Amino acid sequence: MGRLFGTDGVRGVANADLTAEMALGLSVAAAHVLAEAGTFAGHRPKAVVGRDPRASGEFLEAAVVAGLASAGVDVLRVGVLPTPAVAFLTGVLGADLGVMLSASHNAMPDNGIKFFARGGHKLADELEDRIESVYESHRHGEPWERPTGAGVGRARSYDEGFESYVGHLLGALPNRLDGLKIVLDEAHGAASGVSPEVFSRAGAQVVTIGAEPDGLNINDGCGSTHLEKLKAAVVEQGADLGIAHDGDADRCLAVDHTGAEVDGDQILAVLALAMRERSELRSDTVVATVMSNLGFKLAMEREGIHLVQTAVGDRYVLEEMKEKDYALGGEQSGHVIILDHATTGDGTLTGLLLAARVAQTGRTLRELASVMERLPQILINVPDVDKSRVKTSADLAAAVAEAERELGETGRVLLRSSGTEPLVRVMVEAADIDQARSVAGRLADAVKSALG
Repeated sequence: MGRLFGTDGVRGVANADLTAEMALGLSVAAAHVLAEAGTFAGHRPKAVVGRDPRASGEFLEAAVVAGLASAGVDVLRVGVLPTPAVAFLTGVLGADLGVMLSASHNAMPDNGIKFFARGGHKLADELEDRIESVYESHRHGEPWERPTGAGVGRARSYDEGFESYVGHLLGALPNRLDGLKIVLDEAHGAASGVSPEVFSRAGAQVVTIGAEPDGLNINDGCGSTHLEKLKAAVVEQGADLGIAHDGDADRCLAVDHTGAEVDGDQILAVLALAMRERSELRSDTVVATVMSNLGFKLAMEREGIHLVQTAVGDRYVLEEMKEKDYALGGEQSGHVIILDHATTGDGTLTGLLLAARVAQTGRTLRELASVMERLPQILINVPDVDKSRVKTSADLAAAVAEAERELGETGRVLLRSSGTEPLVRVMVEAADIDQARSVAGRLADAVKSALG
């Protein structure tokens, strides 16, 4: 079988791919692996468990709590809270382990399990591999030592988590949001309670949509992957801006007062300038992936801000930030990491800081976001090709070189092999959309010819 853990935990269709038995087994295995690593040495172990509102999260939470308690871990159930809230609480409560049950922006039938290490940081790959190995051993009959009597874990609800996280978010704000009218699209997800509360306490007049989760409607035609309703609501309400989250609220996209989308690159650009002004942008550097729009790179160069680019995935952005002690990084998709206040992407925090910049400057979000011009970007997936030769084919290299010569300084080419499918992604940016389409089409044909 393939590796259970992907780039964002274990994910699949709940009760089909991701069963209660698997959730319990992975939790037991996680407890054993962390015990072997010395994480629990000298004290009684403690875990924080949270979830998004999916119906399947109810039985999966029960399974995770049962697994951890059966392995001798005390459990604090924080209920429905965003992924970054679970990471924050894992750190602030001194827990040895955090567990979040969510499939993020995926459709309702899916769910997932993500583990956090002490401090609220993502588990190292080698620990995930070890958890998977121990899980498979137990699943195939290898016995494990089970505590009895007072050695079993105790589980209780920790309702104070909501207020603690709200206070943390408010404490990160450089200024209040008084005078702003903001529409929040909560995707019927994990931030449906937290986000409206914190924006209101910060002084904004709040209008909410997608904030009535019933366990079945998460991400259904709303949230950061479906901005149509938010765009319409912002214009209809005469709001200053709109903020959209995904199901577990680790990402944020925005809409300006005209209903135009403000993507993750533009949000990063606005926050980078704001943080530099406050002397919070360490080394005057922002971290983004190679998929960031060329317009973002050009804007940062013009503003004197250094850009470090990583492979695609917020995990790679975070690794670079932690290694070099950078303060700000993110992705075009709206995963924005502000490392002084969060160990992971935090959509509510991102939205608050974006709104704070609007309030502080008195400028519209449209004007602030215009610091960068999004260049037209065309993405074509070329299936059924030998993706392993994408970096070694001389014919393909020649086609790319020709495309780069044509585009010059105002465009770029990126070829990426899919991590899960036999296809190559062709991305072309250019100052003109027709040129981008033309070059991308020719490169796609070149990929088929060279690698087909």
